[in-house]
Amino acid sequence: MAVTLEQAQRVGYTCLKALLRFAFMVANNLVAIPSYVLYLIVLQPLRILDSKSFWYIEGVLFKWLLAMVASWGWWAGYTVVEWGDDVKAVSEDEAMVLVNHQATGDVCTLMMCLQDKGTVVRQMMWLMDHIFKYTNFGIVSLIHGDFFIRQGKAHRDQQLVLLKDHLEKYYRSRSRKWIVLFPEGGFLRKRRETSQAFAKKNNLPFLKHVTLPRLGATQVILKTLVAPQENGTPPGGDAVRKESKSKGLQWVIDTTIAYPKAEPIDIQTWILGYRQPTVTHVHYRIFPVKDVPAEPEALTNWLYQRFIEKEDLLTHFYETGAFPPPQGQTKAISREMTLSNLWLVAIQSFAFLSGGMWYCLFQYLYHCLF
Repeated sequence: MAVTLEQAQRVGYTCLKALLRFAFMVANNLVAIPSYVLYLIVLQPLRILDSKSFWYIEGVLFKWLLAMVASWGWWAGYTVVEWGDDVKAVSEDEAMVLVNHQATGDVCTLMMCLQDKGTVVRQMMWLMDHIFKYTNFGIVSLIHGDFFIRQGKAHRDQQLVLLKDHLEKYYRSRSRKWIVLFPEGGFLRKRRETSQAFAKKNNLPFLKHVTLPRLGATQVILKTLVAPQENGTPPGGDAVRKESKSKGLQWVIDTTIAYPKAEPIDIQTWILGYRQPTVTHVHYRIFPVKDVPAEPEALTNWLYQRFIEKEDLLTHFYETGAFPPPQGQTKAISREMTLSNLWLVAIQSFAFLSGGMWYCLFQYLYHCLF
């Protein structure tokens, strides 16, 4: 079949755009990540004198780095529409965020979603597969205090002990608020068949759009971070949050990511931007942590129920293009998530100016010393 001139031009434009975007991303990483590291090296005396102020500054820089990642998708037309509970209402409280996992773009989507959720984006902790430690962003996550978990039965018990130690050492000492994890333990396409076989063997529901979650990390987080007596109140109305700051984990935010036609965005697409503009849909449901059972069997059933509900949400979305309304309501309300282009340009400009400053400084020191 002959290729028309218009088709050739379209392919050429897409390839050129992808090449330019990739070059910009590389340049962005080369200036932003080293600058983040160097700023924090220079600020080490402040860490000793005033640890709270040091981690405040680190958090601001961390948020800006996440905003840069968000900008790659935003400028490619990969936007987000949010549904369900308004998580801004609990953004100043401690919360555990449970997310379904389909592709590497899920993390980028969350980085975008959380930019307008107050200060929480700079005070959050991520649980991610250990392989991300060796990516370009790994050094940032290591400094920030994220936890890299190694998958597999051979490592499971040891990893849960390490997670508990990590939370006790870093979570509150660095004023963390939200902790984000993917309980499925891997991408949907990799785990679906195994999960379905396990479900059939144990007389559990057959799931297509999510997999059965794993209990370990969720249980450790709840045991470690929940205060002995919880005083969280359900979101909504004037009782969204108490005036006095609560101690301990207060909420579980069940987050469901849906892509049109069940075609997830991966990190390559996010960077190169070769897919047409796409709207990703994110649904939130907030649970007071006092309503989450502590016993392993009850907690397992509770967690399974959350993912069965995700299956229903996604089935409805793929059939209708929208999430169903909350129970007792006739219409679901969606909110378009927006970012300021001016703000994104300002952050990118700061990164490149910082890179230039550090380069000039090292050049000056080199000439002075040699």
